[in-house]
Amino acid sequence: MSEIIFEVREDEAEGGYVATALGHAIATQGETLGELREMVRDAVQCHFGDGAAGERPKVIRLHFVRDEVLAV
Repeated sequence: MSEIIFEVREDEAEGGYVATALGHAIATQGETLGELREMVRDAVQCHFGDGAAGERPKVIRLHFVRDEVLAV
């Protein structure tokens, strides 16, 4: 595997960010974008270091999802 993709959303209720891997059972969170990046790297290393099937990805892609609500 050369790449893993995380969907990133802002946690409006608690603040910070939540990242969930697509196609893998990996999720993490961080208060800031810098902290989130560190937590995502750590989560990927732990997941693939624990004997999960497949080799560790070489690239982590963060896909930011943002909802915007407009008044009518």
